[in-house]
Amino acid sequence: MNRDQAYELMVAHTPSVSLQRHMLNVEAAMRAYARHWGEDEELYAVAGLLHDFDYELHPEEHPTWGVAFLREQTDTPPAVLDAIMGHAAYTGTPRESQLSRTLFAVDELTGLVQAAALVRPDRDVRQVELSSLKKRFKNRAFAAGVNREEVEQGARELGVNLDEHMTRVLRAMQDMQPEPQPG
Repeated sequence: MNRDQAYELMVAHTPSVSLQRHMLNVEAAMRAYARHWGEDEELYAVAGLLHDFDYELHPEEHPTWGVAFLREQTDTPPAVLDAIMGHAAYTGTPRESQLSRTLFAVDELTGLVQAAALVRPDRDVRQVELSSLKKRFKNRAFAAGVNREEVEQGARELGVNLDEHMTRVLRAMQDMQPEPQPG
């Protein structure tokens, strides 16, 4: 499974453009962490793109359905499958690898960054500042669906302070290149 195959699979199983955008955001943050640690960027990208690909069509079975599908129908590396299971705390899957801990750590935070961009008049993530993101993080009414405890736990599991974590994810999303549009 390479990045292009993961992208095609994600798009095929995810009708919602906003959920596709989320997975692209997670991919960007995963790549930034892979570069930071000198890890396999493609492996991290695949995990980011596929972690929620089953959520829209199989929400009650997510991520178990997706991992079973990937295991049976693709050559997705076991490390990616473990990371996908581990990103959902309710599965009880231990996050033993750096890949697993990273996916868990960036998943919720990308949602907060995206929400912070969407409330701006220009809706441009490139204009979001760390100080604004930190203020919105403290305001639990803002993007209430973002689990702040998981964001903090993710940073702890990575061994980075919250400001560093927020900065890395924010910059990764700001540096994203737009996906080519069909047509």
